Amino acid sequence: MAEVFIIEEAEEKVILVGVSFQEGDDAGDSLAELGELVQTAGAKVVGTVMQSRESIHPGTYVGTGKLQEIRQMAAELHATGIVCDDELSLTQLRNIEEILDIKVMDRTLVILDIFAARASTSEGKIQVELAQLRYRLSRLTGLGISLSRLGGGIGTRGPGEKKLEMDRRLIKTRLSHLKRELEEIRQHREVTRGQRSRKRMKVAAIVGYTNAGKSTLLNRLTCANVLEEDKLFATLDPTTRKLRLDSGQELLLTDTVGFIRKLPHHLIEAFRSTLEEAKYADIIIHVVDASNPQREKQMQIVYETLQNLGVTGKKIITLFNKQDKLAEDVMLKDLQADRTLKTSVLSGQGIVELKIVLEETLREDKRFLEGIFSYEQGGQLSMIRKYGELLEEEYQENGIYVKAFVPVEMYRNLERNMSG
Repeated sequence: MAEVFIIEEAEEKVILVGVSFQEGDDAGDSLAELGELVQTAGAKVVGTVMQSRESIHPGTYVGTGKLQEIRQMAAELHATGIVCDDELSLTQLRNIEEILDIKVMDRTLVILDIFAARASTSEGKIQVELAQLRYRLSRLTGLGISLSRLGGGIGTRGPGEKKLEMDRRLIKTRLSHLKRELEEIRQHREVTRGQRSRKRMKVAAIVGYTNAGKSTLLNRLTCANVLEEDKLFATLDPTTRKLRLDSGQELLLTDTVGFIRKLPHHLIEAFRSTLEEAKYADIIIHVVDASNPQREKQMQIVYETLQNLGVTGKKIITLFNKQDKLAEDVMLKDLQADRTLKTSVLSGQGIVELKIVLEETLREDKRFLEGIFSYEQGGQLSMIRKYGELLEEEYQENGIYVKAFVPVEMYRNLERNMSG
């Protein structure tokens, strides 16, 4: 009988490397977040290095002297690689690799790797592969040791893992093919949005920093059965579900990709059609992890990302989530939001209040209608039920008495059809 060999993938041990430009910046928090990303990607952090500099070194990221320290540190800790907290240029990657002689990665590569592992739909896989290929194309001639090593690890997963040996021509051909597929998906999204618009269906996009509780909120409101995990980027593929409120009003809820510091531009470009769901939404539900000490910075990053996507002029409801994890009462405010609520979505705290706020927000785009429709105009009630909110109807001798909230664009026509 042939002997069976079981090959286990060795755990990567990495050192985190960051640059701080001035005292009091968020470089330390960014590096800590990078550690969470690395762990999510399946590696172990064995050390961290923070270099104080006026600017990033254009050739070696942290300078040759600091790299020699890192080289010694890597040998002592038996590290298999380093992860830099910023996206490295081709020159930086090549120079660092030559000095350290170990695997060199950056924040972008780690995030792409996580996305590759989490993508489950065909659209998500296409978007991830597109981002991976764009990233690798710019580094194809200088990847050297880092991506020519045998074995697995961060940066070798996902739809693009077999493309590392391709030349530029093949990668560009593949990119063109993926862009065409993504364009077809984009056109399909536009058709879907057009159908929603014709049906006057309102849309709310759930946005927020990664791991703030967006998927948990969608599940709580609509029983969507979206994966919930206490991890960064636990869910990647957007999900849309219909929510029927107690008043009978209906709303589409769309869960979007979580935001994060230094979100790679490769991902923003590849996922633009997905991220732009927020651009075409009527309401933004901004979920904030209130228990996170960095909540103010995370909120700022979310709003900056939305602005870069052209998401402006929307009604914003901010949920300060995870109240159950707060040890004490803290001041929570969002000056950019129209309404704010304190919630603990996991336990259900604040959900009833959120539904009430959503109903009130939907009514802001409607006008109050009161009067009598003749029985010949009785069909108007079906229009009100479909697109508005019927509060009261009473069948009287001279017609049907109605109280309702109706969309502004329908109000005048309905009012003209009233007999009193």
